Amino acid sequence: MLIKYQHVERFGNVEVEGIEFGECYIFPKIDGTNASVWIEGGEPHFGSRKRELEDSDNAGFKAENLHNETIMCLLENRPELRLYGEWLVPHSLKTYAPDAWRKFYVFDVCTVSDEGGLTYLPYDEYSPLLDKFGVEYIPPIAVVKNPSYERLVDIIKQNNYLMDSPDSVGEGIVVKRYDFKNRFGKTVWAKIVTADFKAKHIKAMGPRVITEKQMVEQEIVDKYLTKSMVEKVYNNISVEQDGWSSKFTMRLLSTVYHDLVIEELWPAIKHMKNPTINFKTLQYLTFAKVKTEMRI
Repeated sequence: MLIKYQHVERFGNVEVEGIEFGECYIFPKIDGTNASVWIEGGEPHFGSRKRELEDSDNAGFKAENLHNETIMCLLENRPELRLYGEWLVPHSLKTYAPDAWRKFYVFDVCTVSDEGGLTYLPYDEYSPLLDKFGVEYIPPIAVVKNPSYERLVDIIKQNNYLMDSPDSVGEGIVVKRYDFKNRFGKTVWAKIVTADFKAKHIKAMGPRVITEKQMVEQEIVDKYLTKSMVEKVYNNISVEQDGWSSKFTMRLLSTVYHDLVIEELWPAIKHMKNPTINFKTLQYLTFAKVKTEMRI
């Protein structure tokens, strides 16, 4: 059965709010047609974005990959996996290298959850497996912790993956954070699309690990929001309510954030010499740390 791939949201949309607060893998975005392949009932199955390919095809994807030995060997050994990728056929962008066309480039490897949704394997987990079987995949341009929008735009300049020359420009980038779930509880990736940048990236060099200057808000949360502070609020709510329930989660998050601002912000401001603080970001990072500390 076909399980549709997610809709990658534009960076800045509410569906991907906060995705940049953590370790982000930045991938080149290529302009072909979305495709997938998996094993079901011992037989290979192929899909486009919206339908399983049976009598009809998706620009020749099924016909040309039905006997792809590397893909079939991988899936026969790991039948629980689903490969999602781009079948590179002419679309909007025509400046790919001549030998790049009509190939399947994997951009995500997934398993199916008990609820029928997709569970995404991290890049560092699936890439060695695909290398072992010789399956082509899209490598990241960079790995960045807490990237700013300006940093992401700068990384776009490095995307000439599969381009016909160093002066050709790629379609854009996709931002993935493998521990990210949005406010609706979904795993979603973000994209920034552009065609106005030069590029220079060589796959063999591998992704650059970029260390951003630590955000002011992250520094405050790391230094001043302690586990004991969170546990104190949690215990107070539990005693008051004769036990803990998940329905008190929002109260816990809000109270901890309130206490952080009221009790710890002035020492932080003095220590950091009057920094500029984005309180929306501070709240997001506070909530994220509380959820991690209390595993909620």
